[in-house]
Amino acid sequence: MHILFLVGCLIVGYLLGSFNASIIFGRLKGTDIRNEGSKNAGMTNALRVFGKKAAVFVFIFDLLKAIASVLIARYVAEVFYKDIVEVVQVSQYLAGLGAVLGHNFPLYFKFKGGKGILASWGIIMVLDYRIAIMLIVVFLLVVFTTRYVSLASVISSILYPIFVVALNIGSPTSTTGVYILLSVMMAILAVYRHRANISRLRAGTESKLGAKKEKKE
Repeated sequence: MHILFLVGCLIVGYLLGSFNASIIFGRLKGTDIRNEGSKNAGMTNALRVFGKKAAVFVFIFDLLKAIASVLIARYVAEVFYKDIVEVVQVSQYLAGLGAVLGHNFPLYFKFKGGKGILASWGIIMVLDYRIAIMLIVVFLLVVFTTRYVSLASVISSILYPIFVVALNIGSPTSTTGVYILLSVMMAILAVYRHRANISRLRAGTESKLGAKKEKKE
């Protein structure tokens, strides 16, 4: 029974995550953002293609859907499994993972979505606000110094499991291993989704934030 509930959390998280804000906004404008700009269905490309208002919409929508996925799983788990802490914890991890998978591979948009950085940050905010703050500081520092959003995303993603281990290794619980595994999976997924950006960074052809002309992504 526990397993079925946890699988359900993963599925519900995936279904919520599949509502990709940049694609929805683009459809309302009569275009598909995946054919415009860098062709990525995320906030940065929404800013480039549609402007600041679109970026704000995408930021709020994608952040809230990720947060909602985790909080819904937590609430339902606490109602039905309040005496089983492990189920409550793992339900959040799986719902969060599902939300990121949905954002990256949305069921409603032919499985072609974004890269999941904003959605991941929303999940991390709920799981451990300390790590969320550290990661956003790292992200902003890298963006301000290099103007490469992709580089900031990759570095932050790699640091995520390191921060999780650093803050949890001294007080391990029965679900610490699952938490670390989740962070590693999210990091690997984020780096994988940025593989083309990494190639361009190495070649010196990656587009910088604020550049007037966008290089093909």
